[in-house]
Amino acid sequence: MASLRVSYLLLLLSILAFADGGSIGINYGRVANNLPPPSKVVELLKSQGFDQVKLYDTDSEVLTALANSDISVTVALPNELLSSTAADQSFADNWVQTNISQFYPATKIEAICVGNEVFADPNNTTKFLVPAMKNIHASLAKYSLDSAIKISSPVALSALQSSYPSSSGSFKSELVEPVIKPMLDLLRQTGSYFMVNVYPFFAYSANSNDISLDYSLFKQNPGVVDSGNGLRYNSLFDAQVDAVFAALSALKYDDVKIAVTETGWPSLGDTNEIGASHDNAASYNGNLVRRVLTGGGTPLRPQDQLDVFIFALFNENEKTGPISERNYGLFYPSEQKVYDIPLTQAELDGSQSTPVNGSKSQQVTPTGNVTKTSVGSGQTWCVANGNVGEEKLQAALDYACGQGRADCQPIQPDATCYNPNTLVAHASYAFNSFYQKNARSAGSCDFGGAAYVVTQPPSFGTCNFPTGY
Repeated sequence: MASLRVSYLLLLLSILAFADGGSIGINYGRVANNLPPPSKVVELLKSQGFDQVKLYDTDSEVLTALANSDISVTVALPNELLSSTAADQSFADNWVQTNISQFYPATKIEAICVGNEVFADPNNTTKFLVPAMKNIHASLAKYSLDSAIKISSPVALSALQSSYPSSSGSFKSELVEPVIKPMLDLLRQTGSYFMVNVYPFFAYSANSNDISLDYSLFKQNPGVVDSGNGLRYNSLFDAQVDAVFAALSALKYDDVKIAVTETGWPSLGDTNEIGASHDNAASYNGNLVRRVLTGGGTPLRPQDQLDVFIFALFNENEKTGPISERNYGLFYPSEQKVYDIPLTQAELDGSQSTPVNGSKSQQVTPTGNVTKTSVGSGQTWCVANGNVGEEKLQAALDYACGQGRADCQPIQPDATCYNPNTLVAHASYAFNSFYQKNARSAGSCDFGGAAYVVTQPPSFGTCNFPTGY
């Protein structure tokens, strides 16, 4: 286990060296009767540092509110308009004129989703997809917008015939010739990207006996080795994205980039929706933001940055289906956060690794109790989570002190930091030593959930915690 953890850290550090940080956007759905007006939503987006938003339509009030906000906008042509758009170029021209050209460039429209998860649409609109995309692109060209605005169509992961192991990724055979290849040809010709919706929650909830929760939440775990290519995966998200890359590669479209247009985790669900919880949603989305913004592509594509849109901005009370569908939001309609996680690089630089309860700024006391603190100046420390239990905490401490990973001499009997002689205090010192030795790198303060980062110096008697090596 120790060697696996070290391998995980080395892999993560090597990936970080290859690519710059990716981007985080947000899906702004409006299937609710209690949301704030668009003007207030734009204020919220700006206050939270979001500079990319994805919509599910082209509502004029929303697009007007977003004008001159410097927020990049992805809009959508709904599935119910695909057949008309595919059949009539003039319909596409009128739609672009009415919904795109009159708002651009004041509203920074950068992409159009032609349909959404069309292959999963029960109304059988698949055959209209590529013709509709071609007509929308032709319309953009008529208004000289084709170089500024990309077209694509978000695809559900269910379009894959195989996704495990990732190297076996392939599209459903019945989709390949009729629609996948023609769509990829169009994306290649227009310099656009393949949009995909990726939800580790669905895979975990349906296979919780076989899939580790830590693996699903980007937490420290032994990882999974792909039997096909030998690559080690430390998150289900990366594995799912690489399954899509493998599917593209199998069709010889390695040059087409990917954008993850939806991913998220519900904070509440039905009793049979295993894993849907406030704590898990905070962990998934908080760690997702950190994973994307701190840089690095996937094991299969380490040099390709990740561009990801979180689902969703608000809990939407009029969505149908299981309870989870109404509880993906980062915010309540009141604009209060459902849980507190960092959303920008600036917050990451001055905040901690998201603990299991999602609280952003905390401090640990000698008894292991957690108290909230204010965000510090950017320096961070790693401390023990006293709530995980003595057995898990002791195992993590033994690992940290093993093979010289951390400087544990000061917590030996009669040494400077032996008192207070508590497991939480000793583990905190060792975890922080390991964290600082590894330059406070992503993933070096977790220890399987036994540790998290704080932005105020820990207080354990007179012992001073190091801030770097």
